[in-house]
Amino acid sequence: MAYVAVDADDRLEEGPEGLEFKSFLGADARADQRTQSGASNVDRGYLTDHSTHKGPSGFWTVEYYQPYFDVDTSTVLKRCYTTLLPISPSYLTMLTPSADLYGPFWIPTTLILALFLSSSLAASISSYLSDPGAAYEYDFGLLSLATTIVYIYTFAVPVLLWLALRYIGVGEWGVADALGVWGYSLFVWIPVSILCVIPISILRWVLVGIAFCLSGYFLVTHVYPILAMADAKATRLLIIVVGALHAGLALTFKVLFFSYYVVHDIGPGADPVRRFL
Repeated sequence: MAYVAVDADDRLEEGPEGLEFKSFLGADARADQRTQSGASNVDRGYLTDHSTHKGPSGFWTVEYYQPYFDVDTSTVLKRCYTTLLPISPSYLTMLTPSADLYGPFWIPTTLILALFLSSSLAASISSYLSDPGAAYEYDFGLLSLATTIVYIYTFAVPVLLWLALRYIGVGEWGVADALGVWGYSLFVWIPVSILCVIPISILRWVLVGIAFCLSGYFLVTHVYPILAMADAKATRLLIIVVGALHAGLALTFKVLFFSYYVVHDIGPGADPVRRFL
């Protein structure tokens, strides 16, 4: 090993600032040392401090939507039952600090299955009570019909509204926020569709009315503040369109999936009309 003589001078008296450490290793050796250090950290379960910087992804790429699915189940469930509690302190801020797309995807998907199963069960019960000896055949066309209606309302309507607001100049609302509002607003329809199996017409109307009010109030309280940000006052009238589409959805659910009834036998002298239970 060779030694190099170093002459001491007065600069050593300046303190630590005068000291300088130099590496006599080559660039390849330093690179190998960093690689070995990073590998040892990985083996020990530590994260390395070497990060890969990627440019922003467009909304048409999968990477753009990955952060919106990074949410735990407890957060999604809390957001679901918060939509049923308008007096909750977190009612207006439930989608903050960021909306997710996990709930808005599984809620309408679950609703589609609930609509088909509950309507099929209600129809079979009504058929049995009307004529116990008659055979009942399930209508699987209701499944495709429910899929079309729910998915178009959940995804197409908020995206079109978001595009309209972007065209007007309201850029404070993201497409994930819009999808989150519409997706979570449908949660109330899941328990209502299950309860509508009960073959009592007036009860079904009451349940549909409750679901319409709760989900409609959730939409208005989260959409209208965004519309009010636009400079043009006429933009606020879009809330009427939102309410009309929501009312059309509720009426569609009632007519297509919750309108099964029990038909009683009509005897001599009876009024030839169908009586609804």
